Amino acid sequence: MAIDQNIIPDTLEVEQSEKLSLRHTAKTLSQYIFKMSGKHQLALCVLAMLSTLINLVPLELQRRIIDNAIENKSIENLVNLGVAYALSLLAYQVVKLIFRIYQGWVAESTIKNTRKDLIKIHSQKEKKSDKDGQAVSVISTEVESIGTYVGEHISDASSNIMMLIGVTAYMFIVEPEIAFFALLFFIPQVALVPFMQKLLNRLIKKRVELVRSLGDTIAEIEEPIDAMPEIVKSIYLNRMRFTFVKYLMKALINFLNTLGPLTVLIYGGYLAIEGETTAGVIVAFLSGFQRMSGPVRGLIGFYRLTAQTSVQYHMLKKWIKGNVNASS
Repeated sequence: MAIDQNIIPDTLEVEQSEKLSLRHTAKTLSQYIFKMSGKHQLALCVLAMLSTLINLVPLELQRRIIDNAIENKSIENLVNLGVAYALSLLAYQVVKLIFRIYQGWVAESTIKNTRKDLIKIHSQKEKKSDKDGQAVSVISTEVESIGTYVGEHISDASSNIMMLIGVTAYMFIVEPEIAFFALLFFIPQVALVPFMQKLLNRLIKKRVELVRSLGDTIAEIEEPIDAMPEIVKSIYLNRMRFTFVKYLMKALINFLNTLGPLTVLIYGGYLAIEGETTAGVIVAFLSGFQRMSGPVRGLIGFYRLTAQTSVQYHMLKKWIKGNVNASS
């Protein structure tokens, strides 16, 4: 399906004068985020939290459909609650669509403006270097991952935080005893992630260095070669180590995530048998944990991605410094 160019908004413009360029104003990742997105970052976070609040409405509607409409055999109540459920889902999808398009606009604007500044910096370089091949990797690949982080991942994290707070508050209001035991299984995840992330950070930094070196190696090739450059093997080994640690961490976290719903079924089922809670509460809690598992994974991924992006941005600044020095 073709998208008319006229309906695509212009990119967010960022002042790129000599004194306000990336090399001068954005010394840290947080300063870079503020420079590239400004007030739009706050608007994205507000829109993300709004969509999350709308997405919490079906939790209570599920409980009422089972405990009120079905238990009381009220067709009228069932229809009214069903319509309310459908409207809440529609409202969520509309707000989510606006949110995702807004995210994409900020991300692509960030990438465009950063590339414009980096190309200008690289073009002003006076001294020819045998490491000019790094510019291709930096301006094409590294900028995209950093720009996407600015446009999407911060507001996604605010949405995930709001979902966790909302679901947790709802659980403690409806049935605090079940909520307490089920949420205990999130504690090991909080302790596990920082330890595993330190291993990933070292691998990420090494990978960026290796990929940049690959660009230099390719740029220096002047005649046909048969043997695979050693740098290609090094990148392969680095990526395989990264893959192993990354998916080991995911497997452990996913296992811990399954223990929460299991607690709801066993302990909640016991309370239901004793007449101390209802089936609607158990269904709502299971649905709540399904909504929480995604945000938990998302926040863990955000923590990992923030560490990765900080490493990448630090190395981007080193590249800028090297180019600026070569221009002087």
